[in-house]
Amino acid sequence: MSEISSNTNKYLGILGRQPKISLAELEAVFGSHNVEQIDHELALITTSQTPDVQRLGGTQKIARVLDRSPLDYLFSLPHGKLTIGISDYRRHATKATAQNEALKLKKQLVREGYSARIIPNQSAILSTATSHHNKLGLSLNKIELIYDDRFTAISIGAQNITAYARRDQARPARDARVGMLPPKLAQILINLAANGKPDGRILDPFCGTGVVLQESLLMGYSAYGTDLEPRMIEMSQKNLDWLLQGRNGSHTRDFANRDNEDEIRGRYPRRTSAVTTRTRTTEPRDGGREGVVREGNVKDFVLEVGDAETHQWTGEITAVATETYLGQAFSAPPSDAKLREVKHVTKAIITGFLKNIHPQIDKGTQLALAIPAWRRPDGRYEHLKILDELDRLGYNVVKYRNLESSDLLYHREDQIVAREILVLRSK
Repeated sequence: MSEISSNTNKYLGILGRQPKISLAELEAVFGSHNVEQIDHELALITTSQTPDVQRLGGTQKIARVLDRSPLDYLFSLPHGKLTIGISDYRRHATKATAQNEALKLKKQLVREGYSARIIPNQSAILSTATSHHNKLGLSLNKIELIYDDRFTAISIGAQNITAYARRDQARPARDARVGMLPPKLAQILINLAANGKPDGRILDPFCGTGVVLQESLLMGYSAYGTDLEPRMIEMSQKNLDWLLQGRNGSHTRDFANRDNEDEIRGRYPRRTSAVTTRTRTTEPRDGGREGVVREGNVKDFVLEVGDAETHQWTGEITAVATETYLGQAFSAPPSDAKLREVKHVTKAIITGFLKNIHPQIDKGTQLALAIPAWRRPDGRYEHLKILDELDRLGYNVVKYRNLESSDLLYHREDQIVAREILVLRSK
C-alpha cells in the first residue's frame, strides 16, 4: 500500500468481538504503520481515505477524531432537531456517565435554540444495533459521540447489521451441512488477502455456496469460484444470479449495505444471463458509493467445477480468499483417534491445494485461508500443524504490527470446529 499523503485524518475503529482479527483486517486495508490499538475495543487509524465501515467485516463502527470540543462541533451545525447518542469508552465509564454527558450537551444546546433528542443508554456504550437502527452518523443531525481517555470522535457510520442478516439468510441456496460462512468473515478474508488493493480478481477455490464470491462482487472485485462438487457450483450460480437480480427485483434491500434506500433504489444491475464461465464486465460510470452492487460497476464472475488439488485456474488472480475444507462437524470434542484421522485428511487437502496453486500465482500474491482448529475437552484449541511445511511449499506467513499471526482464531463459545485464519504470501 502506498504511503498516505500529508492530508490525513485520524479515525477510531470500534473493534468487533474478536479484536485481533479486526486489527489484522485494518492493517491490511490501511497499512500496519497507520493502525494503532489504543484499547481492547478501539484502534486509531491514520489515513487520507475516508474509511467505509461497510467494507470492514471486523469493525463495528468508524468515528472521525474531533480537533475541537464536542460542544463546539455541535454548535457548528445548522439549527434544527438533533439526535444525539454517547458511547463512553473512558476508563471509569458507566451507563450513568454516558447519559449524564448526553443530558449536559442537550441542556447547553437548548440554551442556544437547538432541539435535541437523546438516545437512552443501556450501558456506557451504544450497541451497533442501536446506532444502526437510529441511523447515527449517517447525516449531520444524527450524531454519535465516541469518548475515549485520549480522544473524542464523531461516528461516520455503524455496520448495517440488517443487510448482513439479509444477505446471509435470504440467499436462495443454503446448505447447513457444509457450514455457514458469515458474510462478515468473508469480508475479512477478502481484505486480508487483497491487502489494500481496491480492485482485481478474488479466487475462492473452495467456494461452496458462494459467500466469498458474493461479498467480493459487493466490494467491487471480480470473483472466480471453483469447487469439487457440481452441486456447490449450482448453488453458487443460483446465489449469484439472485445477487445480480434486475433493478426491479424484490430483494434489492437484502444485500445492500446502505441505509439510504432512496439512493439505492433503482441502481442495481440488470439481470445477467445464467453463466458458468463469465458475465460481461462493465466499467464504472456513476462514481457512486462503494459497498453496493449497482449498475455501472458490477464486476464479472467465473464458476467452474474443479478439485483444488489439481485444478488449473485461468486468467488473473489478484488474491485468494477461502474457507478450506474443515472436515466433519462435531457436536462434542472428538476422540483423539478421530481427531488424528480428521487432521490427516484436512491437512492433505490444504497442503495439496497450496502445492497446486503456487506455480499458478505471481510472487507476492496473498492468500487468506480459514482452516480448521478443534476445541478439546479442556477448552484449548488444537491446531492443524501446517506451519512447518509452508516454507517448502513456497509461502511466508504474513506478520502484523498489533498482533501475532497465531491470534487469528475465529470461533464461538459453543463451537467445536473453529476457523483459524492463515494469511500467506507467495514467495
